Amino acid sequence: MTSKTTNKFSPEVRERAVRLVLDQEGEHSSRWVACASIAAKIGCSTHTLLEWVKRAEVDGGKRAGVPSDVSEKLKALERENRELRQANEILRKASAYFAQAELDRPFKR
Repeated sequence: MTSKTTNKFSPEVRERAVRLVLDQEGEHSSRWVACASIAAKIGCSTHTLLEWVKRAEVDGGKRAGVPSDVSEKLKALERENRELRQANEILRKASAYFAQAELDRPFKR
């Protein structure tokens, strides 16, 4: 599944940047400063890199939240549910239309 925006960075670059932040975090005064330093080197915003780190921690079970795979599955199920509701509504309307047409037809002997 892809996001609505173009992902400029490959998964490998993201993973390496996250690893660098986690490895070098102790050398900086805060996680934000570590992210700022590494983000400048790879050409992304500090906020973006910080979000990647948080997502990696959630996916790794080190931070509370919904892991990416579960989130993607939930989105797919919600989309399928929405499509099925639409199909059911179409079928309900078609059924009502044909039932009414059957009632309006003259009686044959």
